[in-house]
Amino acid sequence: MMLILCIILGLILALVPHVIWFIAWVVCKIAGTCLPYKYFGFTALGIVVLFWLILAYGYYIGRWNVESTEIEYAHKDIPAAFDGFKIVHISDLHLSTYDDSPERLATFIDEINRHSPDLVCFTGDMVTVGRIEAEPYTDILKKIESKHGVLSVLGNHDFMIYRFREKDDREQAVEDLAAYQREVLGWKLLRNEHAVVEGADSSKITFLGVDNANFSNQGFRTIHRGDLGKAMEGTDGFRILLTHDPSHWSAEVVPQTDIPLTLSGHTHSAQISIFGWTPASMTFKEVAGRYDSDNQTLYVNVGLGCTAPFRVGVNPEVTLITLRTEPAK
Repeated sequence: MMLILCIILGLILALVPHVIWFIAWVVCKIAGTCLPYKYFGFTALGIVVLFWLILAYGYYIGRWNVESTEIEYAHKDIPAAFDGFKIVHISDLHLSTYDDSPERLATFIDEINRHSPDLVCFTGDMVTVGRIEAEPYTDILKKIESKHGVLSVLGNHDFMIYRFREKDDREQAVEDLAAYQREVLGWKLLRNEHAVVEGADSSKITFLGVDNANFSNQGFRTIHRGDLGKAMEGTDGFRILLTHDPSHWSAEVVPQTDIPLTLSGHTHSAQISIFGWTPASMTFKEVAGRYDSDNQTLYVNVGLGCTAPFRVGVNPEVTLITLRTEPAK
């Protein structure tokens, strides 16, 4: 399907110079002059060749160029025992990405482990259409090393809305994926709930996790199942939220809560960036990286996997967030 779409797009790009030539040719005919075709033909050929070269780069090189982004996050409410606490944030595995190169996922896991994280936070979209994608990668995923394990949430694709038409079948598939994360991989999946990580002095940080919560007018189907209020019940102290869709942050987190740090993914930054511009910016206000609003911060990870098998200008990302206790003023 993706190959067919690329062929169609290539033909459309090739048509553009021809349409311009035809219009110019008609004008020249009326004016009684002649317009050579060859320059337009060479331009069409050049555009198509460049298009396929870019796609080839994205497929064979760009989607495997994993890079780590390292940031420090300081806040006055972070307990002293958590100063230097290392969180590795990953998102959007879309495990079918690796079907032609399973060893690449192992390389990504090695990059995660290289940071010796205290905790790994995964912000959703383990799969694209179903649990069957994950089964071949169980042994590789189990190699993630973290002192406090892996916390995860479900993204829009994890709710199987692109595969199952019948609600009952879809809900069962979601439960199967949830069971896979919890029982097979041993991850702590947070479905509108929270988990506490304790420090050496019994101080704590609370991690909130919600099902996919959508607040953007996207051009494709999505789903809203998040319940932040439920996840926050009974919590206090310093809190970190895991939510798949970054639109959740500006729509609900900032105006209605005092949660200091939110982690999300989902955008992939459209898997393409041209001189710093990405098509994802046409849909999302928060596309990639760090965003601050007063005392609240969002980090959007652009993901490790792909929905379309290429990345151009947007490398797969592992984010290392080191917590720092901000001295009281």
